[in-house]
Amino acid sequence: MKRLIILLSLILAACVPAATQSAVLPEFLAQSTAYIDPSYPTAQVAIQSPNQSANGIDVRVERVWMDGKNVSANVCFALPDRSDWSIWAASLHYAGNVLQEYGTTLVSIQEPADGKTGLRCDMITFVVAPDADLTDASIVIDSIGATPREGEYCSAYMPKIQQSMLERGIGIVLDCVEVNGALTMQIVSIPPEMSQEQAEQIVFSDEFYTVKGPWSFEFNLAQ
Repeated sequence: MKRLIILLSLILAACVPAATQSAVLPEFLAQSTAYIDPSYPTAQVAIQSPNQSANGIDVRVERVWMDGKNVSANVCFALPDRSDWSIWAASLHYAGNVLQEYGTTLVSIQEPADGKTGLRCDMITFVVAPDADLTDASIVIDSIGATPREGEYCSAYMPKIQQSMLERGIGIVLDCVEVNGALTMQIVSIPPEMSQEQAEQIVFSDEFYTVKGPWSFEFNLAQ
């Protein structure tokens, strides 16, 4: 009987729920506050010489700022005409480095009208390391350009391309002919020593719809 009581006591003890224990969580789960890396700075600076002019085009950069890894600037430039002009080449120079990869975002645009020059403003952004030395840095706008729209070769570009051929002494003659109901610029005559492919490379070179700088803007974003 005594053995039976002891056996029943052991069985009942096994069925009783264990005492509640506090869960032990790993330390990294107990931290709920997001970590902000202090090595990613935020700063901005005004440009000492915000206005630059080259090849008849005025370009303005009022400020440069750094937000995390991004070095950005608002670049405004005069529009030569109503074509779709944009920044075609730019670079960031700092501590012996040259970055030529960048992104642009349209900020505003004013089309030329009533004899007034148009104006386009873009935000240009470079990605740098958080410890980049920007004490003596510069943003250089190397060129702006406008890819010709349909029909613009005849209306806007053919006269200056033909004039360039005359000034260089290149015997290429251009004309605009109607093709499928639209005026199309064509090469109608080339020098005997030149192939058609060579003539097309000259005539359709992007030099005729780009304006080269450089426009250089120095700044100091010392950390």
